[in-house]
Amino acid sequence: MFTTAMWMPGAMLRAMLTAALGALLTSAPALAQDWPARPVKIIVPFAAGGPADIYARYVGLRLGEALGQVFVIDDRPGAGSVIGTDAVAKSAPDGYTLLLMSNTHTVNESLLPNKPFQLMRDFVPIAPINYSDLVLVVHPSVPANTLGELIKLAKSKPDGLNYASSGPGTPYHMAGELFKAMAEVSIVHVPYKGSSGARTDTIGGQVQMMFDAVTTMSEHVRAGKVRALGTTGRERSAVMPNVPTISEAGVPGYEATIWLGLMAPKGTPPAIVNRLNAEIAKIVSRPDVRAEWAKQGATPMTMHPEEFAKYMNDDIAKWARIVKISGAKADQ
Repeated sequence: MFTTAMWMPGAMLRAMLTAALGALLTSAPALAQDWPARPVKIIVPFAAGGPADIYARYVGLRLGEALGQVFVIDDRPGAGSVIGTDAVAKSAPDGYTLLLMSNTHTVNESLLPNKPFQLMRDFVPIAPINYSDLVLVVHPSVPANTLGELIKLAKSKPDGLNYASSGPGTPYHMAGELFKAMAEVSIVHVPYKGSSGARTDTIGGQVQMMFDAVTTMSEHVRAGKVRALGTTGRERSAVMPNVPTISEAGVPGYEATIWLGLMAPKGTPPAIVNRLNAEIAKIVSRPDVRAEWAKQGATPMTMHPEEFAKYMNDDIAKWARIVKISGAKADQ
């Protein structure tokens, strides 16, 4: 086929290509400056009331204040976070649909290999938000006042105790599977569609125990609705200093946390990703934010997008090993 380029002088063609490339390069900063020109949606693939929903609203409000547009929080729970996450994966990569994700997503890379997306293929990392320890709690009716007593009880009654979680692959589920493997006990997993339902039934005694975020369960511990037997960090939680870590209470080396972050569909302009990263870093670095989160048991995280990508790849590898060792299944 004959085209104009076939007879165009080489120098002129090179000049036109250079100009076009220059226009593309200079348009990225302009796009970041113009964005956001309308409301931005943050899809949270978890149920309302849990840490992901709470901190999405917290960060979204402050992003809106900084960028002059509303950040709308859209909770879409279901299928262990797959439904909401897939909706973001299929959204236009224009910076107007973002994903609030957690280490549920890094677990699901090995736990749910047949899901319709791959985390590091179909999304770009923006920034982490925070992390917090979990706490193992039991209903007051459970005859165990220490972790050692709980382990002894569980070993005397294989599959006689149940633990609730917000669904397969969530940090609450994997904390339980890791505990089962390291403590060598057999406890039945009872998955819910969100942490709120799991928490309500644990407090109500329908399920005997649960690993839950310190940020949301500590108030129920203080109220005497549940009994805390151990926290999951390397050190004792500042929010619950009288509760030993699970590692020091009888399962040496045990550690599990929940962390949150923000991602966008693959192809989102780097200028928008970098701007969001910078704004989130400003928010989580504010002294008032750090002080407020410390009271809740949450620790801010800051990383550049490239650092966050490495962090997630390392977490994917870590949980792949734990899934294999524990024998965890998506339908548990």
